[in-house]
Amino acid sequence: MSTAPVATPHVASPPAGSPSPRRTGSAQAPDPATTPTTAPPTVTDPALVRRAVKAAALGNAMEWFDFGVYSYIAVTLGKVFFPSGNATAQLLSTFGAFAAAFLVRPLGGMVFGPLGDRVGRQKVLAVTMIMMAAGTFAIGLIPSYGAIGVGAPLLLLAARLVQGFSTGGEYAGASTFIAEYAPDKRRGFLGSWLEFGTLAGYIGGAGLVTLMTALLSSDDLLSWGWRIPFLIAGPMGIIGLYLRMRLEETPAFAAEVSKAESERPKVPLRDMVTGQWRALLLCVGLVLVFNVTDYMLLSYMPSYLTSELGYDATHGLVVVLGVMVLMMVVQPFAGALTDRVGRRPVIAAGCAGFLALSVPALLLIRDGGLLAVAVGMGALGLLLVCFTAAMPSALPALFPTRVRYGSLSIGFNVSVSLFGGTTPLVVTALIGATGDMMMPAYYMMAAAVIGGFAVWRMAESAGRPLPGSAPSLEAETHRENA
Repeated sequence: MSTAPVATPHVASPPAGSPSPRRTGSAQAPDPATTPTTAPPTVTDPALVRRAVKAAALGNAMEWFDFGVYSYIAVTLGKVFFPSGNATAQLLSTFGAFAAAFLVRPLGGMVFGPLGDRVGRQKVLAVTMIMMAAGTFAIGLIPSYGAIGVGAPLLLLAARLVQGFSTGGEYAGASTFIAEYAPDKRRGFLGSWLEFGTLAGYIGGAGLVTLMTALLSSDDLLSWGWRIPFLIAGPMGIIGLYLRMRLEETPAFAAEVSKAESERPKVPLRDMVTGQWRALLLCVGLVLVFNVTDYMLLSYMPSYLTSELGYDATHGLVVVLGVMVLMMVVQPFAGALTDRVGRRPVIAAGCAGFLALSVPALLLIRDGGLLAVAVGMGALGLLLVCFTAAMPSALPALFPTRVRYGSLSIGFNVSVSLFGGTTPLVVTALIGATGDMMMPAYYMMAAAVIGGFAVWRMAESAGRPLPGSAPSLEAETHRENA
């Protein structure tokens, strides 16, 4: 990665007629750590950028294959680990273990995030990959409740906690990694490939579960078939680790290290919270709407279709699989759109869409045939793309380089733990308590209101340098400006 001593390009300044990033409601306080620097721009090597994006996205896909399989096979896991005569109680217990992993995510974020700001993003992302794969592989080896009794759900819980702890450092690290490598004018497009990888992981998990459900008898699936997706995590983890070990550190982090004589000085955890509290609040609100809708659609809906609406398990999974393929096709184009029109308009459109269309979409899903279910799910999926395309570039831009990994890990994981990962558990409990099958729609609408307020208060970051970092240009753009 090279730099050239040329003047800071115009991309560092807001476009004419656009609001200043330091206006009221901006996520950053006006101090030197959060404002763009006047240092010479970083000239990105396209080959290195592509390799960084591929490795982060592919690693994320493998992480979320591991994590997502659990939700796709939740009904079967309930029977294996939580024997009960009540199907709702089984599902609640299974999603309770699912949610428990999210309770330790903030702890993982508090460990891995600050560590990533001190020793480097690449090293920490390699560790999270190892832990996630090990936790998932372990689930495939746990004996059933019928074999060892209460020890089975306890071991399941322990493996889920390992998964949750490692995931606490994953998304913030991967999004930070891509954001710090990407040129300023293409950060939205390149960042969108992170969620492309997530969707690919989900599709891999959903496709495998769908195939097993179609090919295996109920008895075979219950006795041994459910283990297959979890055992695949072992070789997948080795591949992901190889990809991440080949990465180089980001230019932004390398520049921070060069300011000191040796290793980056440690930033106290308190400073990552109290010093960034405005940005953290915005992060929590944005991640809330992002993850409530994400987990509602991709994790909870397969079980909702099967357990609450009585759809055949295979049909329910096929519909969700189709929605994710649609989202993957649209994802890069939506990411590029955020570079053209900004992150704020795209996220705001998603919030408005969920507020207006959640009830009609769920009515289609509830009362229509398979085509109506597909239309309702497809509409929600396209709205979700507004978040999956914009968030990987919008969230890292809330924080300065010196605390970006740590502060983003804390804000992201606190929000996911409280609101995102608990979505299946809370909505299932609300339906059980009220009997109202429209609860998923009401929950998404409430999240959209909170997300809308957050996007109203955030500053636009499209086309601008990351806070505290020099402008980042593509090699061809640099030659044109030189």
